[in-house]
Amino acid sequence: MKINEVPQDGAYLIEGKIRDLCYVIDEKGHYTKALSKGWAPKNEAIRLAWDIVYEKAESIRQKVLSGILSPIAFYMELNIMDVNILSSYTGIPKRKIRKHLKMKGFEKLNPEQICLYAEALNISAEELTDIEKLREFTFRHED
Repeated sequence: MKINEVPQDGAYLIEGKIRDLCYVIDEKGHYTKALSKGWAPKNEAIRLAWDIVYEKAESIRQKVLSGILSPIAFYMELNIMDVNILSSYTGIPKRKIRKHLKMKGFEKLNPEQICLYAEALNISAEELTDIEKLREFTFRHED
């Protein structure tokens, strides 16, 4: 691809000030780097992937509101994490995390454990424990 052909379609890559690094050929025929704001087909693929994440997260949110699952499960899904990843971020054993994914286990967590989970999930401890906030939660698509 030539330097003047680098796609600049915007959308998902631009909203977080993230750019794709592309290797292109400059006017002299040498390889160089250029930043792209995105490419429409790639942006559409990202949008579809997030739709799937949001769909699954909504299902989990309903289970949290029903008292079956804990908010940890919901925020894990939004962060595209699994038990292995959360365990590596928190240092909490996987079997304990599985226990804490259920509301009964979550309710027994002490404030220190809540803070540990919240930090790993990139939210505040208050957000993690505020079930009312989950009732009002909306998924946003920034097109």
